[in-house]
Amino acid sequence: MVKVLKSGFYSSIQDFGRIGFQDYGVPYSGVMDRYAASMVNALLGNNENEAVIEMTMTGVTLQFDCETLICLSGAYMSPKLNDLLIQNNKVTKVNKNDVLSFGKLESGFRCYLAILGGFETEMIMNSRSMYKGITPKYYLQKGGKLSVKRCSFSKTKHHARLKIDNSYLKASIIHVFKGPEFDLLSGEQQERLLSNTFTISKENNRMAYQLKEPLGNNLDAIITSAVLPGTVQLTPSGKLIILMRDCQTTGGYPRVLQLKESAIDVLAQKFTDNTITFSLNS
Repeated sequence: MVKVLKSGFYSSIQDFGRIGFQDYGVPYSGVMDRYAASMVNALLGNNENEAVIEMTMTGVTLQFDCETLICLSGAYMSPKLNDLLIQNNKVTKVNKNDVLSFGKLESGFRCYLAILGGFETEMIMNSRSMYKGITPKYYLQKGGKLSVKRCSFSKTKHHARLKIDNSYLKASIIHVFKGPEFDLLSGEQQERLLSNTFTISKENNRMAYQLKEPLGNNLDAIITSAVLPGTVQLTPSGKLIILMRDCQTTGGYPRVLQLKESAIDVLAQKFTDNTITFSLNS
């Protein structure tokens, strides 16, 4: 069992999300940065889809009631175990009553904490991912307790030498494919979309990232159609909206671009006033 002493700004339990329920209007949800979540589980020898804690901008404070192993990846939030700094991307042993806390955000925006065997919260629609309206709680709360899967050290293997590439945390190029309505844009609009630098607005969360600079839009609305995490929509006012993991399943705005899966990981580590450029993959 793990006790939540402080919940942080927006911390939640996430795995790879809900697949196969979009026909019913259920969002995919799941970790915003799949690369980081995969790495922490891999380093511990967990299955890649084991539930982790996703922390946004600020970290949680946790107390452990048993010996176990943990690992952190993604954003670096100056983590401390019993007030001693520990590293990201390294398996760390914790003892009973140890306290994990976080300090200053040094790089990235979202940090992931995995525990040996994974967090064992309620499974709903084949996922433990928290989402408002689907799960009873949609973020961690102070005083809450998290169950973990018991796993003997002697029967586990972890991969401490796994090579981690953190360069994506500072990347600003977002690799994309053409969206279904891309070719309806004028040549000038297409050029601006793919050559301009765009700024992340303060309207950024697990549902979508909005960009400050307008593109200009004279396209007609489309019939409500399927959208995915990574779909870039162009609103009537010319605002660009990049849908993220908790996005709706359909939308009526032209879909001008679609992010590569790895580009969603890059964007998930960006925050207000960071800048990005789109790079079209052939």
